[in-house]
Amino acid sequence: MVKRLSDFISRQALTTPEKEAMVYKSECLSYGSLNELVTQYSQGLLSSGIKKGDRVANYLPTRPETVVSIFGSAHAGGVFVPINPVLKPRQVGYILRDCNVSFFITSADRLLALKEELSGCLDLKLIILIGKIPEVVPTIGKKIISYDEFMALGQDCLKPSHDVIDTDIASILYTSGSTGMPKGVVLSHRNMIVGAESVVEYLENTFDDRILSIIPLSFDVGLNQLTTAFAVGATAVLMNYLLPRDVISQAAKNKITGITCVPPLWIQLADMEWPEETLSSIRYVATTGGRMPVPVTKKLRQKLPNTSVYLMYGLTESFRSTYLPPAEIDRIPESIGKAIPNAEIMVVREDGSKCSVGESGELVHRGPLVGLGYWNDRARTVERFKPLPWQSENLPITEIAVWSGDTVKKDKDGYLYFVGRKDEMIKTAGYRVSPTELEETIYASGLIGEICAMGIDDSKLGQVIWLVLSQKANGSGGEEKILAYCRKELPNYMVPQKVITWDTLPKNPNGKIDRKAIAAELKEALKNQEEN
Repeated sequence: MVKRLSDFISRQALTTPEKEAMVYKSECLSYGSLNELVTQYSQGLLSSGIKKGDRVANYLPTRPETVVSIFGSAHAGGVFVPINPVLKPRQVGYILRDCNVSFFITSADRLLALKEELSGCLDLKLIILIGKIPEVVPTIGKKIISYDEFMALGQDCLKPSHDVIDTDIASILYTSGSTGMPKGVVLSHRNMIVGAESVVEYLENTFDDRILSIIPLSFDVGLNQLTTAFAVGATAVLMNYLLPRDVISQAAKNKITGITCVPPLWIQLADMEWPEETLSSIRYVATTGGRMPVPVTKKLRQKLPNTSVYLMYGLTESFRSTYLPPAEIDRIPESIGKAIPNAEIMVVREDGSKCSVGESGELVHRGPLVGLGYWNDRARTVERFKPLPWQSENLPITEIAVWSGDTVKKDKDGYLYFVGRKDEMIKTAGYRVSPTELEETIYASGLIGEICAMGIDDSKLGQVIWLVLSQKANGSGGEEKILAYCRKELPNYMVPQKVITWDTLPKNPNGKIDRKAIAAELKEALKNQEEN
């Protein structure tokens, strides 16, 4: 029985220890070797005094040490917190403080960039460093050990791991919230194990699969590339790509059978030539993290005629919710499909009653993939994790479902179609961006006063970010100064594409900036621009 996430690896190590588990550049790790490293990392944490439920963060690109840290933390009974490697020090510092991280693994260059942020991390006991420890370390004021020394601690330690059952917390994944800084979605071992088994069922993953892992491991979908592979004894090929063509070359070189990407990357890949060897090896491709343009789906079908295409929809709070089977791609390519295995998806009105066929309502997800809430944030938890709209009055315990905030509708055959979002989140390049978080960051520059961040529809990225400023607020800051500040303080996907200056920003009756009025005015301006 798999009760903790690391059991996927240890189970395969018992049955097929020589099977290739993971490939990174020229390095290959068998299941037996990977299991030894995961156990060693776990023992390193135990010898360093980790308590059950202590948070262990990693701030690294996708590489073997990142994978070992994730599964080793889970094996020890800790909670792993993967931090997106593209985040800047301000965001990383917030995450470390928000979830009271006790152990932190990163690289020397990233550590030095975080120097000023670490002083407020009062719970941080130990920093594990990849590479040579820099001379400036003593001024950081935290205990630091090299990765090699840390792993050596685990060689001589035989402490038992903390007892864990599948409903215990496994991970906290940080995702942008609609009202400020990122929120930590709390996931149990059960959430992630069932998620892997569900995806394995509909993608039909097997022992012979070679899955390309290119989505950052701070994303639930990125993690799932590993868990689905390890669940069936397949091989995960790790990659941090620079250019889209690198994805294709790695797929050919490593005889990849499965690739999952976000739509903006598929848009670029669909226009490229795929070598003959990829046409015969790639069994499936899948998309998640936003709506896939229908023309792109059709291009992929033409470029990869022997490959099944899966369109998927989900959110971190419930992992994945729906998928469109390949058999339906040509008939209804604009659909997000039906519920994944072991999930029920409902479309409901504001009063909780079920919507009729063709009627728009909120997507609500129930089942074992529903997360445990938001870390350290009861207010936002009760907004999104709410009682099931209907259940037997005889049940004394209320079942909690995830209310997605997304508006969808269902056709007569039960297939779902995305309509839009209820909140103000911006979805760009597969990322969810909080306009409030973006505005707060730019306010801190001292360059502006009133500001509104908007998502503008874009055929390649889903949406792009525009800033609207008032003339008075803009002052002497200047649009270029503001963009330069954004490039310094924000990850690339959050940097606005355009800055617009108005005399004043419209307000609602409560005196707040009226986002809907701004959106309507921008939409009208864009329409007039297209007509002219």
